Amino acid sequence: MSLFQRKDSPYWWIKIIAHDGRRIQQSTGTADKAKAEEYHDKLKASMWDQARLGVKPRHTWNEAVVRYLAETTHKASQCSDKTHLRWLDRFLNGRMLDEINRELLDSIMAARMAENVKNSSVNRVNEVIRAVLRKASNEWEWLDRVPRIRMLPEPKRRVRWITHDEADRLLTVLPKHLVPMVKFSLETGLRRANVTGLQWSQIDLTRRTAWIHPDQAKARKAIAVPLSAAAVIVIREQIGNHATHVFSYHGNPIVQVNTKAWRKALVAAGIENFRWHDLRHTWASWHVQAGTPLHVLQELGGWECVEMVRKYAHLSSEHLTEYVDRLSSLKLVGNDSGDLATIQLRANK
Repeated sequence: MSLFQRKDSPYWWIKIIAHDGRRIQQSTGTADKAKAEEYHDKLKASMWDQARLGVKPRHTWNEAVVRYLAETTHKASQCSDKTHLRWLDRFLNGRMLDEINRELLDSIMAARMAENVKNSSVNRVNEVIRAVLRKASNEWEWLDRVPRIRMLPEPKRRVRWITHDEADRLLTVLPKHLVPMVKFSLETGLRRANVTGLQWSQIDLTRRTAWIHPDQAKARKAIAVPLSAAAVIVIREQIGNHATHVFSYHGNPIVQVNTKAWRKALVAAGIENFRWHDLRHTWASWHVQAGTPLHVLQELGGWECVEMVRKYAHLSSEHLTEYVDRLSSLKLVGNDSGDLATIQLRANK
């Protein structure tokens, strides 16, 4: 039996030569020598079954994670996926995929809930497990079936946005270096990272356009950003401040905006429960209230599907007015209170 330990790992490792001559060297996922020996024997028996009996090979969670990360490098959320996978390591490291059952998943959920986190945090971990197992089953054919993964209910939050008056109050109390960034965010609806990372090479003032490259966009698709007159003024005021980045402070690009100065300004402006990302919600809400159609807002904001912007639909009812008026015109037939034109004229006064 080839069982050994490495200096860079607390676990026992195994080295096996397969029937086809392949050399397999991997961690057992345990520091217990007896358990490591058991893992070695089971793996060797499984390899014999595969070679001699044609039994479907078994794969570990670790193998699935490595392949999953390699195939999802395009995901904007891969960084958070890695965080969740590191947390899961204590439960699933060295586990065979077909050993991951409902009982184990429930114990993982219970452990996460015991950390007093919100249901959404528990669900994000469950979603990563589900994504890995579904790939293993549907794409790689490593699993015959995926156990049902239970999700916890999440409260639906209202869209948080501020009024024009509140925005004006905020701009008057913000530090000078944050003012242009907030103005630009309210004019374009760009996400925080797209504003802090905006470079001069992405700006064309002549055409009044900015570009967000695919690797900078959440949906991994390039976004053309039309610049309003106010946005152009903000950009022009930054010329000469930094060689590469549009927004800077004391000669350095601004990286962090959710600072003590930002929070202090919110308090001074009397604005509660407001994050930097809510500037994007504010921009979208103002657009809808001004009559911008949802499909146009979708394109302006770089959302992948129109469902992503439906949360703003309740802020405007102009597209329904003509249907309300149709019913009103029917009710007014034979009514001596006046014709529809007169009623509309009164309503508009």
